Amino acid sequence: MFDADDLEEIREAREEWEEETVGPTVERFGERKEEFTTDTGGQEVKRLYTPDDVADLDYEEDLSFPGEEPYTRGPYSTMHRGRLWTMRQYAGFGTPEETNERFEYLIENGSSGLSMAFDLPTQMGYDSDADMAAGEVGKSGVAIDSLDDMETVFDGIPLDEVSTSMTINAPASVLLAMYIAVGDKQGVDRAELRGTIQNDLLKEYIARNTYIYPPEPSMRIITDIFEFCAEETPKFNTISISGYHVREAGATAAQELAFTLGNGIEYVEAAMDAGLDVDDFAPQLSFFFNAHNNILEEVAKFRAARRMWAKIMEERFGAENPKSKQLKFHTQTAGSTLTAQQVDNNIVRVAYQALAAVLGGTQSLHTNGKDEALALPTEESVRTALRTQQILAHESGAADTIDPLAGSYYVESLTDGVEEDAFDILDTVDEKGGMLQAIEDQWVQRQIQDVAYERQREIEEKERVIVGVNEFEVDEDPEVDIQEVTEEDEQRQIDRLNDVKDDRDDEEVEAKLDALREAAEGDGNVMPYIVDAVKAYATVGEICGVMRDVFGEYKPGAAV
Repeated sequence: MFDADDLEEIREAREEWEEETVGPTVERFGERKEEFTTDTGGQEVKRLYTPDDVADLDYEEDLSFPGEEPYTRGPYSTMHRGRLWTMRQYAGFGTPEETNERFEYLIENGSSGLSMAFDLPTQMGYDSDADMAAGEVGKSGVAIDSLDDMETVFDGIPLDEVSTSMTINAPASVLLAMYIAVGDKQGVDRAELRGTIQNDLLKEYIARNTYIYPPEPSMRIITDIFEFCAEETPKFNTISISGYHVREAGATAAQELAFTLGNGIEYVEAAMDAGLDVDDFAPQLSFFFNAHNNILEEVAKFRAARRMWAKIMEERFGAENPKSKQLKFHTQTAGSTLTAQQVDNNIVRVAYQALAAVLGGTQSLHTNGKDEALALPTEESVRTALRTQQILAHESGAADTIDPLAGSYYVESLTDGVEEDAFDILDTVDEKGGMLQAIEDQWVQRQIQDVAYERQREIEEKERVIVGVNEFEVDEDPEVDIQEVTEEDEQRQIDRLNDVKDDRDDEEVEAKLDALREAAEGDGNVMPYIVDAVKAYATVGEICGVMRDVFGEYKPGAAV
């Protein structure tokens, strides 16, 4: 590192450079903008970064080595040199048979993990024949009504050989139970099941809105899952604490970090209040972040996230197990940056965002299809998105050394800055009584809405350039293949559900649902009862309906 005299010399040299070299150039030609900021406007970007900008950096305390605290450089010692990130492609649409075909296609094309999308009725805990489901069955993901559907989705796919991520929240307990039941039928040891359920209800209240129950019972179900999986499925990640949707709603990088880690704090506190030991469940926590457009800001965000979580877990919760302090995360490229205009430009956006995720040390990555601003991705666009990851892994060299941007004066300064901003926001959250209270007061939602409004204003006034949208436009109406889900697909799924109901033992279903109701009304763990109900072919709607009756439904206030 540089000593005080060295830094003083650098400052003096920089001042001289600014005055004698840069000054005349700027005076004659100017610069592209009066002010440069990070992509979300969070921090000023200086003209040049020098050792003076990282003068306080302590290598051992702030960086250290991969696999060692504070994990800034990665949670594992060899990172992508030892094992590439899991290449997941978000898939699921229409009927279980169609989704099974897409999963098989992805596996054949080299996908190393599955990521399951559910339709809106499933996400809201309704069956395909419910009035609320009309017109939405299979549209945003696959329709799952019963264990029969889950068995079809994973037909021919051995669950001891794949890792499956399920983007499901309010009914996460039910879909996890179905996955476990499929594994049981396949003869897979539950201890060998690998994957993740999103199961992040707090971000639903903030940004995504596919909630069912009020916060308190939602937290109870989440901690029941923590406890159940610690015993039954120790390799399965019980929650994916998600900043992705917070960022999609308009948050800055620092807000994404602060609100995501703030939600993580709430989950840890809830589990510990329920009597769980932090080191028993914390290793199964995982995170889910957005990879946005500004490559260097995103790399800094990922590095700061790991360092922050290690500090939080040790200083706030007294975690001792190193795995409790290691922030592991999945990344998805930013859906909100995709444009319906000039859709091929989206391939470039996705590639750069994926590069940021890899340089930032992600453990898992989903790359969006170019056509997702228009509809569910086609097979061709899914293949291109997967090939983007494969080219990045095998041709770019980006994964050949660990944390390659470490030591960059700019990246280290930016990492410190994002961390400082995020901790400042967390301090404000604490002053407001924690994330749960801040969410119920609509404070978090207002912070994000303010940023989203400002960003849209910048786009409309061309202060922020979106290529192909407000600059470099072309007058064309290109032909794009669209993945469609038809009314016939919806009716087939309803007919399938009716067949399941006709074939099952109704008395057994009623007995299992009654047992679940009794467990929900008490204070025992609901998960074993949900697994039993699932195995009797009780439906998602029936199981969630029991818990709706017991827990009630969440009614949000207005964010004004």
